[in-house]
Amino acid sequence: MLEQLLIFTRGGLILWTCKELGNALKGSPIDTLIRSCLLEERSGAASYNYDAPGAASYTLKWTFHNELGLVFVAVYQRILHLLYVDELLEMVKREFSEIYDPKRVEYFDFDETFRQLRKEAEARAEELRKVKPMGNDGRKQQVVKKGSGGFDGGNKKNKSDAKEADGDDGKGRKLENGHSNGNHSVVGEGNRGMGLANGKENARSNNGAFDVSKLQKLKSKGVKKPTDTSVVVSKGSKADPKKKVTKKNRVWDDSPKDAKLDFTDPVEENGNENIQVVAADQGESMMDKEEIISSDSEEDEEDEEVGKDSKPDAKKKGWFSSMFQSIAGKANLEKADLEPALKALKDRLMTKNVAEEIAEKLCESVAASLEGKKLASFTRISSTVQAAMEEALVRILTPRRSIDILRDVHAAREQRKPYVVVFVGVNGVGKSTNLAKVAYWLLQHKVSVMMAACDTFRSGAVEQLRTHARRLQIPIFEKGYEKDPAVVAKEAIQEATRNGSDVVLVDTAGRMQDNEPLMRALSKLIYLNNPDLVLFVGEALVGNDAVDQLSKFNQKLADLSTSPNPRLIDGILLTKFDTIDDKVGAALSMVYISGSPVMFVGCGQSYTDLKKLNVKAIIKTLLK
Repeated sequence: MLEQLLIFTRGGLILWTCKELGNALKGSPIDTLIRSCLLEERSGAASYNYDAPGAASYTLKWTFHNELGLVFVAVYQRILHLLYVDELLEMVKREFSEIYDPKRVEYFDFDETFRQLRKEAEARAEELRKVKPMGNDGRKQQVVKKGSGGFDGGNKKNKSDAKEADGDDGKGRKLENGHSNGNHSVVGEGNRGMGLANGKENARSNNGAFDVSKLQKLKSKGVKKPTDTSVVVSKGSKADPKKKVTKKNRVWDDSPKDAKLDFTDPVEENGNENIQVVAADQGESMMDKEEIISSDSEEDEEDEEVGKDSKPDAKKKGWFSSMFQSIAGKANLEKADLEPALKALKDRLMTKNVAEEIAEKLCESVAASLEGKKLASFTRISSTVQAAMEEALVRILTPRRSIDILRDVHAAREQRKPYVVVFVGVNGVGKSTNLAKVAYWLLQHKVSVMMAACDTFRSGAVEQLRTHARRLQIPIFEKGYEKDPAVVAKEAIQEATRNGSDVVLVDTAGRMQDNEPLMRALSKLIYLNNPDLVLFVGEALVGNDAVDQLSKFNQKLADLSTSPNPRLIDGILLTKFDTIDDKVGAALSMVYISGSPVMFVGCGQSYTDLKKLNVKAIIKTLLK
């Protein structure tokens, strides 16, 4: 049964709801749909599933009237699988658009129209339900009757073939079943042909193995049988086992060898390193510098390129018809009109390292927002599509909440507790290095920082963090290796509370998203310490793998947590951004799949090489 159907404008004004249904929805499925789907450019999806706080779970389907700016949403219980909802929404959209007036806010006269439309849709769905089982039963009976002969024939043939070729019984049966199911009327011929197929299969499978028949031929010719293939060595490769061949260093000239190749800092007699303080010499962090964006003088040229790429049929239409269409405008945009421009845009996004799945969903969402709209005069479809895509990218990449960490740090300081940041991510992305960059940036803003070495898994991780702490002259809390990282983090937070540190930066071990033991340990660390910010550190070099990493990290943190409201990833730190040129698509993929903003961007190897994400520059690069 349909739970609710409502019509509202894109501005959020509800025009009509079905009073007959009148069922009180548990939770807030409509608000969640708007927040998580419509505003996040996921409107190209077929449906949205909402799990209410209680036992109820709903499925929501929607459609747009883009020209009038209306949204039609139907809500029903997920367990019912109503077949008529899509058709009902289209009928409601068609009838309501005829009586819609922008000046009206009440449509009580639409109740009777909706009642009739729902009866028609339910009756049509009932007829289809009655017709489909009859047709399917008839087809299934025919398949079983004709397929049974094929199975028997296959078994007989396999028995006879087993004498000639060992181990191919299963392969022959698979081939015969596939052939008999695909061509029901030629079952006998398929069975006769299986012997040939099996012979070919045997020939293919034996190509890589040692052929016994060849060995018998060699015996008959008087050639000795090789007892062990590993013993067969060419004469030239024989070497005296007593003599060990050692590689000599290449000498380029007659200059003397360097006595020392270790250029690390000198160590005193007591073991302390003489490390100079470099925090004061590094200069201002790039986080506090405004990035200058180049002018938009190339936009006209870019539009022309899009027009060329997205109009492969321009020659067929002719210059006069295309010119007339651009002057007069098109009545309503259809999906077929948008496909060439969207395909060119999707290919362009994928060349910029956007994951294929994300690029496809974005194009579907843009198509859903433009379908049915009227094309203005002197406007090309390609430029309209690009403008819609630009608006969509701005909505996705612009943070929906405040990402001002300094303000949150001062708020935590007033409550006399440290602000805790946990850095998580896969192996080798630069968590420890960028943790030090964040620490340097916080020190410049007169914030006291303490590091927590919770990577007790990787050799050298504690020493690496200790080196950063000495160079920056900040305290570090460490317990060595093979300790529980959750307990180490908890003790570090307690130590920071006693010492009055403002921020605790927690370094964790790198782990792949499929490594369940390490993901369970990370979930325990986050649950036990409840950090203020969970930062996912990811490389800007990844493409499709960004979707897999972030989605599985979030999924594992949710599944393995013992809390009813598990903590997920709050923000993203994108590393190695200086190595990708214009392949900036990983930022879009990560934000789209997680819904979390990019809070920091690592762009070098020094402490100052940390900056904010420039949304305008990213969008310009993606669409260039």
